[in-house]
Amino acid sequence: MMKKRSAVMMSSVMLMSVVLAACGGNNNTASNNTQNGSAGNAASGKVKTVKIFQFKTEIVEGLNELKVEFEKEHPNIKLDIQTVGGGADYAAALKTKFASGDAPDIFSNGGYAEMALWADKLEDLSDQPWVKDLIPLAAEPMTKDGKTYGMPMNLEGIGFVYNKDLFAKAGITETPKTITELEEAAKKLQAIDVIPFGNAYQEWWLLGIQGISVAFAQQDNVDEFINGLNAGTSTIVGNEKFKDWSNLLNLTVKYGQKNPLTTDANTHLAMFANGETAMMQEGNWAQTLVDGITPDMNIGMFPMPINDDAAMNDKLSVGVPANLVVNKDSDSKEEAKTFLNWLVTSDMGKEYIVKKWKFIPALSTIPATPEDIGLLGADVWNYVKAGKVYGLQASKFPDGVTQEFASSIQQLIAGKVDEAGWEASMQAAWDKLKK
Repeated sequence: MMKKRSAVMMSSVMLMSVVLAACGGNNNTASNNTQNGSAGNAASGKVKTVKIFQFKTEIVEGLNELKVEFEKEHPNIKLDIQTVGGGADYAAALKTKFASGDAPDIFSNGGYAEMALWADKLEDLSDQPWVKDLIPLAAEPMTKDGKTYGMPMNLEGIGFVYNKDLFAKAGITETPKTITELEEAAKKLQAIDVIPFGNAYQEWWLLGIQGISVAFAQQDNVDEFINGLNAGTSTIVGNEKFKDWSNLLNLTVKYGQKNPLTTDANTHLAMFANGETAMMQEGNWAQTLVDGITPDMNIGMFPMPINDDAAMNDKLSVGVPANLVVNKDSDSKEEAKTFLNWLVTSDMGKEYIVKKWKFIPALSTIPATPEDIGLLGADVWNYVKAGKVYGLQASKFPDGVTQEFASSIQQLIAGKVDEAGWEASMQAAWDKLKK
């Protein structure tokens, strides 16, 4: 259990977020319009279906439970919830949906470059009542020219999830802040017959979206670097941060379980939750998954150090994993807005967000305590409060490059390319897919 002081600090920061959030105007008109649309359908007896296509597999059960409650309260709106996630390619599946004439009314979008890719399909949601309550960090990916085009589902942090009890047993008293300290910790864990790392390197998203984000985030100016890659003035080849990141990757393989390239996320979660491994690259969403195997496990999270610069490494990768957007060409877009508003304002919706899904809420109006969001969420929120965060970068990449990155990284792990060959392959993937 977290100390009461942590809960007080969290409450204080969330109250500050209300002040920091971009000021909204009077949203009564938008709220009334949404309610009137729903009421109009009820009066006419017409039933509208809202098709939701999203990728967060860990919330499917909860979404289906919320669907039942929402439809009780809104009998003239039916929800059709479909999920494509895990190891599947959501982006490709979404394109197929639109191309086949089965376009969803609500779908997931990562923001930044992904928002630009789908710009002609996105409804402007700036007039929605929840927009004024967005925490600024969460609002950024889907904000352009002062307009908001998506509802952030939550904030997530990515790093090494670790077993605090195994760390204590091995005599590790502080979480590593440098790659040297990380190797020292790995050796201590090996000495007590514990596998330091469980590596699910079969999963393309773990490598090409989440892991590699650190190499981008630690650039002197990440946006300038990415713009330079697009313009041909920056290069991955010879870039020190990518060399550093490959050193971290090699370290996890050296001190990891056998056959990392044929290990999937479910396996590495099970190994960790059963105490076979002490660390795994994951996000705070893993809280509910670990709880499902070993309830009340004593776990935490720390950033992935790629070199020996402790100050640079003591920042956690935090951002919005997905935003829910509305298809502007939908015949059910008002009903879609009604559901989104209900999700973040109803007592049941807010309870599911923080207590069932263990989400760090993206809105200042959704209260959350460390006990609500779990040990991992509390660790992430502490980094956010301290201002020690890097943004997640993959939504700024060219469409399709994350899968290409993962393939290149897997070749490096397999020993099919050396460091120089890997960097060249990464650069070639970017050059091929950039606009």
